Amino acid sequence: MKRIVQLFVLVLVLAAVPALLPPYYVTLLNYIGISALVAVGLVLLTGVGGLTSFGQAAFVGVGAYTTAVLTTSTSLPGWIAWAGASPWLALVAGLVITGLIALLLGSLTLKLSGHYLPLGTIAWGISLYFLFGTLDFLGAQSGISGLPPITIGSFSFDEGGEIYYLIWAFVLAAVVTTHNLLDSREGRAIRALKGGVVMAEAMGVDTSRSRIVIFVIAALHACAAGWLYAHMQRLVNPSPFGLHHGIEYLFMAVVGGAGYVWGAVIGAGLVTLLNQWLQDWLPRLFGHAGNFEIIVFGLLLLLILHRAREGMWPALLRLFRVKAEPKVVVEGAAALPRRTLPARGEVILEVKDVTRRFGGLVANKDMNFSMKAGEILALIGPNGAGKSTMFNQISGVDTPTSGEIVFAGQVVTGRDSREIARLGMSRSFQHVRLLPKMSVLENVAIGTHLRGSGGVFPSAWRMERPEEERLLAEAARQIRRVGLEAHMHDEAGSLALGQQRIIEIARALAADPSLLLLDEPAAGLRFKEKEALAELLKKLKAEGVAILLVEHDMDFVMGLVDRIVVMEFGQKIAEGLPEEIQQDERVLAAYLGGVE
Repeated sequence: MKRIVQLFVLVLVLAAVPALLPPYYVTLLNYIGISALVAVGLVLLTGVGGLTSFGQAAFVGVGAYTTAVLTTSTSLPGWIAWAGASPWLALVAGLVITGLIALLLGSLTLKLSGHYLPLGTIAWGISLYFLFGTLDFLGAQSGISGLPPITIGSFSFDEGGEIYYLIWAFVLAAVVTTHNLLDSREGRAIRALKGGVVMAEAMGVDTSRSRIVIFVIAALHACAAGWLYAHMQRLVNPSPFGLHHGIEYLFMAVVGGAGYVWGAVIGAGLVTLLNQWLQDWLPRLFGHAGNFEIIVFGLLLLLILHRAREGMWPALLRLFRVKAEPKVVVEGAAALPRRTLPARGEVILEVKDVTRRFGGLVANKDMNFSMKAGEILALIGPNGAGKSTMFNQISGVDTPTSGEIVFAGQVVTGRDSREIARLGMSRSFQHVRLLPKMSVLENVAIGTHLRGSGGVFPSAWRMERPEEERLLAEAARQIRRVGLEAHMHDEAGSLALGQQRIIEIARALAADPSLLLLDEPAAGLRFKEKEALAELLKKLKAEGVAILLVEHDMDFVMGLVDRIVVMEFGQKIAEGLPEEIQQDERVLAAYLGGVE
């Protein structure tokens, strides 16, 4: 409710601006709004998704040139002639064309990683820019003029003070829908990209799809900005769509706060105004024209980034002591459907003759063991024994060189972790993989991803709220289950390492698994916390959940598990009950310090 009131007040303020400010500043606000629309897409793409793009100005150009060609040409082919009847139809055509181009470029570019990704965006950004200035039907360097104004009925947006309302309506729609999207199941999947592909895929997130989704959305925002720019200027030429403008848009997102939706608006306003003021005042100060504004502009941006590394929006929130409201958990929300667990004693996992080679190194050799539903099995061995490699092959992170893994009656050898997670396997990690800036509740809710179905469009328009309430209620239930209710709304990164490991277990439980893989779950826990964890695992066992764990704390293992598999140099050297393993000479020699 508070958010709706704040938005209503903002709309009233924006509506009053043309009557209160001179036309010059209204025009500046038009440019700020158009830039903010592009920057909102970059917040989603770069700030949240972690995918750096320097090529957004080219998508602005696609939107601008599409509407310019369609609304000024007198001889359009029949299949596209419908789009030339109105700028609004040209917008639809532009969004479709931009979306197809973004799908093509994204499918090629997003396969790159590291510094190759931004270099790839520079490559196609430059290519599209020169394409605009080369093709004759686009007007080459002269561009296209005589664009009609945007109209609604008899009303025409042909003046700066009139199109101002349309521009800011688009900006507010982009901000609100982006905020809604991030505050949803789909949004958590997008934010999980920064936590690493391995973690996200293990929770059932299709990371390739999520990357393409945000790439296309960012491109569509840029296309809409280009459409508005073209009909505001009534002229289109290549100059506003070059690489330096793409860099400027990225600056806006970063300076405003790359991970914050409203930061895009703040960044666009700050960069645009600063750039304009420097162009106006520096020639007067130095007495002649030059590129002084570029030098000073760069230094000032460097200072801002140095003093407010997260951007201006979070700095403003801290300055005015504004804290994000905790998510509301609807306690009466209907419970999510539960998985039917296999009958106790039924074989749920089989590892058959699994060998994994990395060149000349044999990490696992002829590994064989099985697990039953409702059983706790420990995989132990000295450092370098190949336990983590075995874990990764079982969960789909890695693929055996030879051998076979069967889970829930299906051969999962070579299948990706997302598919295996859908069958009922969930896991934690040896090195904690959480999103530190997200709350404990939101981190655990990532585990519910496969238990929901809300898509991008319903999420952006808050049409999936009933499902979202159920997912959050399930996450809250698992948090209480592991004893972290007091920290439900705290940032996950603010908790101790042992508590973060418990969060990972809660996240894995939120997926409703039939097999739970725990990689050193007791590491970093105090004695009482270990006791509580052991009790939780015993309860899960009683419910019929199978648990495979890697652990170095032998006191914790021996008093908890049903059976133990011992590894050394990638091979199984012993398997049996805890009391049998404690007396096995091979185990004592390899792992427990030898025998007298």
